[in-house]
Amino acid sequence: MAQLTTTDMALIDKIFGMYGGYVLDFSNDRFAAFFNRDLKIDIYHDRFSIYGTSKGKHLRAFLEISSNAEVVRALNALWEYRETGMLDRGEEETVPNARQRLSKLLQKLGGKPLAPDLSAASPPPVAPEPRGPSEGVLIALEQEFLALTAMDEAPHQRGYAFERFLKRWSDVWGLDGNASFRTTGEQIDGSFQHDGSTYLVEAKWHSRPIDAAMLHSFQGKLLERPDWTRGLYVSYGGFSGESFDAFTARRLIMMDGADIYHALNRRLDLGEVVRKKARYHSERRQPFARVTDLFTA
Repeated sequence: MAQLTTTDMALIDKIFGMYGGYVLDFSNDRFAAFFNRDLKIDIYHDRFSIYGTSKGKHLRAFLEISSNAEVVRALNALWEYRETGMLDRGEEETVPNARQRLSKLLQKLGGKPLAPDLSAASPPPVAPEPRGPSEGVLIALEQEFLALTAMDEAPHQRGYAFERFLKRWSDVWGLDGNASFRTTGEQIDGSFQHDGSTYLVEAKWHSRPIDAAMLHSFQGKLLERPDWTRGLYVSYGGFSGESFDAFTARRLIMMDGADIYHALNRRLDLGEVVRKKARYHSERRQPFARVTDLFTA
């Protein structure tokens, strides 16, 4: 006979709902089929009717007169049935420390403890790593740009520093920037890759707005190159109103100093800034759309 104390029986009652003659959600037929199929036991045999005819009474009799090994097998099977049902219904455990307490009882009867609750033991999901550069890198970029405005060096020195800043800015956002370079008869201030296109960069740190002649000159460089070549004209001082009247941009978008400041200050993805400017130009035929208009949130 199984060595079950009053406390042990109370725990089994609580876990498997034997109180009142029931056992979990079993009907009479399913209760009989469960014991026959899973345990090869006729739970409705007369020898298990000593306390009455209900499911709970039959189970109580079985637990009291069966061997430790049979009781261990039955409790393991009932626990698996209970746990599967609770999982399917999305129910939480209502019996405090049920798994640990039943495991100790099984060990007391010579069995093994229940398998660990893998769902509870699983580590919490790992949050995806934030996309893009760290906050520290973005702060340093913003400070570098602001420092350019305070430089006392000669204009061409500040221009070179501006080009280096633009390369670093594109690199930290994964745009594979290239430094300035020369080809036969022309100077390119830099380049980067974006959405399958190569963007050539024209960078001007002038206090005065850029006029149409300078825009035409840069566009001429683009039109001599393959169709997948695009251009980003970056003018710290902006663009004159007349330049838009006298210039039709092809494969070219524009950015001014205020755009750079707001993109840096708001930690905007440079690739997304370029993407929105390019789309706006394609839809509206306007190569210069302010960052503050494109990102209103």
